[in-house]
Amino acid sequence: MWLVCMLWLLPGMLAPLFLGRAIDEGVRAQDMGRTLLWCGLLTITIIISVTADAIQIGAEVANWLIAMYRIIKLVSRKVAQLGHVITRRVPPGEMLSIASGDADTIGAVAHTAARVLSAFTSFAVVVALVLSESTRLGLIVLIASPIIVLSAVPILKPVQKAQLAERERSSKLTGMAVDIVAGLRILRGIGGERTFGDNYAKQSQRVREAGVRVGTWWGAVDSSAVLLSGVLLVLLTWAGAAEMIAGRLSIGQLVSFFGYAVFLLNPFWFLFEGAQRWIAGLVSADKTIGLLKHRPPWTTSGKPENTTPSDCADFLVDAVSGFSAAQGQFTVIVSADPDEAAKLADRLGRYLPGTQGAEEDDEEPEGSKAAKAHRQKKAEKRARIAAADEAIAEAPWGVSLAGVDLTDMPLDEVRRRIVVADAAPGVFAGTLREVLDPTGVHERDEAELALYTVSADDVWDALPEGWGSVIDERGRGLSGGQRQRLVLARILLAAPEIAVLVEPTSAVDAHTEARIAARLPGYRQGLTTIITTVSPLWLRLADKVVLLQDNRVTATGTHSELLATNPAYRSIVLRGFEDTDKSDTSDTSDTSDKGAS
Repeated sequence: MWLVCMLWLLPGMLAPLFLGRAIDEGVRAQDMGRTLLWCGLLTITIIISVTADAIQIGAEVANWLIAMYRIIKLVSRKVAQLGHVITRRVPPGEMLSIASGDADTIGAVAHTAARVLSAFTSFAVVVALVLSESTRLGLIVLIASPIIVLSAVPILKPVQKAQLAERERSSKLTGMAVDIVAGLRILRGIGGERTFGDNYAKQSQRVREAGVRVGTWWGAVDSSAVLLSGVLLVLLTWAGAAEMIAGRLSIGQLVSFFGYAVFLLNPFWFLFEGAQRWIAGLVSADKTIGLLKHRPPWTTSGKPENTTPSDCADFLVDAVSGFSAAQGQFTVIVSADPDEAAKLADRLGRYLPGTQGAEEDDEEPEGSKAAKAHRQKKAEKRARIAAADEAIAEAPWGVSLAGVDLTDMPLDEVRRRIVVADAAPGVFAGTLREVLDPTGVHERDEAELALYTVSADDVWDALPEGWGSVIDERGRGLSGGQRQRLVLARILLAAPEIAVLVEPTSAVDAHTEARIAARLPGYRQGLTTIITTVSPLWLRLADKVVLLQDNRVTATGTHSELLATNPAYRSIVLRGFEDTDKSDTSDTSDTSDKGAS
């Protein structure tokens, strides 16, 4: 790449030499042959430069994109590696900023790297040419050029600080946008759109102010570069004219020196552009490294103990709550507090508790020392969260599968055998087949059976190309109930040994929920299924119902047994039955949800 850039700059370096020789040896001597010779060499260098320019542009763009997408790939891998842990340490807005803005900034550094290197090389070549013609003028270039470059150094430090402040504010703004989009429906429901919109507008103005500050500093750098480069051009031209008047230079050499002086503006510009990209790249690299250095808290090696399924009541046991489920059993967890049941579901799947998380900072303090202390405090907080995660993950988990604590099992094995789906699962972009069967190992009739089980026939019918229909990112165009049923079908198709489903039908109407509840136990026959819900439509079909109170199991039995003997259970379930009746008679069907979306 460096060689291509050098060939691209070839006319700028050699054209003044060829033009001066053509004047001195051809025009002044009235020698047409020498004139044509030097003009021919100049033409050849121009052709080489044009060809190299075409190659160089493509190569630079390729370097830019390769570097950018490699960063995006690294970030994606890290996010996939840490899973739910990453959001406890890094705010979503910062992750999005790294994968988009910072990756592009680092790509820009790769784009200008060859130019900066060729700038140094071409400068050395021009100095050598000038020294070969005139020692005095060569020394002027050799002494003045470093002064021009070093003059910008005092400005670069405040530029970096301003760039970092702008980056921090932009990350927070991105996080606010993510939160607003994710909770738009809720915000509309509670009338909070204006409040969040005002906060977003306020933060966007802070980003604008930081951007103006960065632009002001870079304007100072560019202005000094143009001014000092112009001074060098004037100085070199004046000294060359004086040398010619003194008889130490010819007209052709004077023309050459003027050409060299004009050409030197390019290397200087490349150097200042490289400095600008480098400083921005340092800020982006610091943020990217901060994300990539996070390690999963889980141990990767488990003990090779036997976890073969056994038909016993304590096949899956949580020592903290006293919960247990037998192999192949359909169990429903009932709790007055949905968060309490969700925490138990997370424990069963060996997910860290959601009590800690990375939060966007409300305000970034002004001043370099305060900002530095603020960033240090934030880094220390994330380190504490990471240390706490590792301590929790490495300790005995308290949940055992066939008598083996989950800590003693490889995490991949846990994830393969136990699948936990929360109440708001995600849908990625892709075809219907990719959404339902990411591994691509199931046949169409298997997928259709899973869709039928979750009463998602309407999704299949609504998509114009069926199995090959494209679903947008996050399932845009589908209702909340449709997205929920697609994810439930995906879980059924994967057929995990243990499926833990948190409120799997919270976004559908009562009629659809009744069909799913009637079909799902038969589909999962022989496999362990655990559901958290208070809906009687599920409870009456359960092999075992577990009542959870204050994070402890206080009663177990069938739905009818607990309904008859346990007042607390009866209170929770009857309230759920009233809610079900209301949803059954009100216009909250999945079709209305479809229209809302």
